[in-house]
Amino acid sequence: MTEPRSPGMSSIQTAPVHADSTPPAVEMDPVEYTLRKRLPRKLPKRRNDVYVNMKTDFRAQLARCQKLLEGGGHREICVHGLGLAINRAINIALQLQASSQGALQLAANTSTVELVDDLEPEDPDEAGEPMTRTRNNSAIHIKVFYPDPQGP
Repeated sequence: MTEPRSPGMSSIQTAPVHADSTPPAVEMDPVEYTLRKRLPRKLPKRRNDVYVNMKTDFRAQLARCQKLLEGGGHREICVHGLGLAINRAINIALQLQASSQGALQLAANTSTVELVDDLEPEDPDEAGEPMTRTRNNSAIHIKVFYPDPQGP
């Protein structure tokens, strides 16, 4: 249970210190702060990089990848997905491989990306000040390529 606050009190509360001496966690009252998610730090963008998201139509993203491989003169593309878009990136890579009758190969790498969020106070007149918080999110990078014809 929380105790009633007076109007001048801050909405930030600290959790009690545990016996294992971990630092106290800071809890924000979601009613008094607005969460603004910053865009992730972009990897260097090459012509054959495709960043998949959940807002753009799946078929449009798939068509863009096909155009890069077939008409764009690229023998490989790299499909990047972050967080919720990981499943979509995997699906696009598999669809590309299936439509090429097995001519394309896939190589996937996973990583963790650090993201930064801004917490802005709802009421600027109150004593609350803007804060930032970092969090981690999973990412996948799938290389879709035509294998070298003179390989072993």
